[in-house]
Amino acid sequence: MSDAPNNPHDTYFRRVLTRSSDAVCAIRGAVPENLAELVDWSVMELLSCSFISRELRSRYTDILYRTRMAGREAYIYVLLEHQSRVDRMMALRMLGYLVDIWRYYLRQNPKAPTLPPVIPVVLHNNSTGRAWDAETEVYDLIDVEEPARSAMDPWLPRLRFLLDDVATMDMDALRARKLTPAALVMLVLQQIAPGNPHLEADMKPLLEDVRAMQEQPGGRDDLITMFTYIITVGETTAEDLESLTDQLGPRAKEAAMTTADQLRAEGLTEALLIQLTQKFGSVPGRIVDAVHKADQEQVSAWLRLVLTADNLDEVFGA
Repeated sequence: MSDAPNNPHDTYFRRVLTRSSDAVCAIRGAVPENLAELVDWSVMELLSCSFISRELRSRYTDILYRTRMAGREAYIYVLLEHQSRVDRMMALRMLGYLVDIWRYYLRQNPKAPTLPPVIPVVLHNNSTGRAWDAETEVYDLIDVEEPARSAMDPWLPRLRFLLDDVATMDMDALRARKLTPAALVMLVLQQIAPGNPHLEADMKPLLEDVRAMQEQPGGRDDLITMFTYIITVGETTAEDLESLTDQLGPRAKEAAMTTADQLRAEGLTEALLIQLTQKFGSVPGRIVDAVHKADQEQVSAWLRLVLTADNLDEVFGA
């Protein structure tokens, strides 16, 4: 199954939590201590698979880790719910995803006589601060009252997922969880960045965390991912963040400007492909590839040509 991200929340979440060092500190806080003590957090292995359907990836993101628990193979499945509207049927959805994971396991181990345990975690985070208010157990979704519930009890499905309601946690509460700088910055920005025209001021308490993040291995890429998220979901430009990047130093300033240039180029590319499709219908694959490979100056030139061209040859040549 493809795990390619298709929205900014997904991209940022995956960038951070597909690294086991960041994932451990973020996930462990949602797991009860008596269970967490049984998990071998040192052997976390990310599996390249997603169980979210394409049509739902604008709302949900998921990752799957394989590990050991009490000496046996086990899995940890984390689903990010990043919309303000809570999914009332999340418990049922999680049950379906766990079945999918066991099916995945059986395809890899067709002779297995048993199934491994899966720890299901829903990480709920958004910019509204709204608390989770839906059921967390499938059993409680079944609409049956007494005495029928007691009579049916042995046959009613039971699955409770672990809820990590990050949306209700402020920055101090998140700091208390001893998150890595990258995980802390990501979770806080998912709360404060969307639609925020004053993000520069709101990010000042994160300054030292961002500075620590950029000094770690992969720090430049983390900065670019962070700035991409900020510019994509908020109302903040790279120029708006200048005083912040000035304090962070030349590495952060270069990452912010690189991100802005890249997003402008991607915007031009998308605009050209839309113009071509609207004017000429289906666009050959060779032209689509050429557009994606072209630099910003060339894309701008093609955009000007499209305005007066009567066919694709007039834009790209025969």
